[in-house]
Amino acid sequence: MTNMVQTVSHGNTQAGTQKAGIRVYKIVVLGDGGVGKSALTLQFVTHSFLEYHDPTIEDAYQQRTVIDGEVGLLDILDTAGQIEFTAMRDQYMRCGEGFVICYAITDRRSFEMAAECRKQIERVRCSESVPMVLVGNKCDLENSREVSTEEGQALASQMNCPFYETSAALRHFVDDVFHTLVREIRRREKERQFLLRRAAGHKSSAIERWRALVAACRRSLCCGAATNT
Repeated sequence: MTNMVQTVSHGNTQAGTQKAGIRVYKIVVLGDGGVGKSALTLQFVTHSFLEYHDPTIEDAYQQRTVIDGEVGLLDILDTAGQIEFTAMRDQYMRCGEGFVICYAITDRRSFEMAAECRKQIERVRCSESVPMVLVGNKCDLENSREVSTEEGQALASQMNCPFYETSAALRHFVDDVFHTLVREIRRREKERQFLLRRAAGHKSSAIERWRALVAACRRSLCCGAATNT
């Protein structure tokens, strides 16, 4: 796997784009401030743990990786968690293809904010079918736990998405989060393509039936005219 750390723009690149023939996946990492979004992202990209990160900073990174034998370029936006830095959040939610929604198992408020993030995504996208993964970070701090694993699983069930408890510090399940999200994006794409093909097939069948009906009517008219003659 080739690692690349590269700050990228937050442009309105359409979903499903390619760069040098490689599929680009636009991923947005959301969650309350201090839950470890940046640590999780940088652990995935650089294999190193970030002790401190300014919560007012929004960064974007690119990571080339191979998932299930297919090369992909993950364009990851690590968002600021503070409420006063959410002016661009709706834009990110519109442009992102998949979302990592984070909370800290040591912070119940962040867990409640994770549920709100999901509602915001559905509001902005006007859809409940958006690829996302729920992440309970800081599972290495078990003695300070405020949110049980069962609560996280229950919320993920409500969100209809995969769930992981991770440790950015120990790199537990970090890769799994991003790889699973890419798989979710691919799965939803295949479902959409199938529905489009089926709709196109139905349209084609309807056109063929209409043409057959018109042809039958014409034959009937011709036969009627010949009989009258």
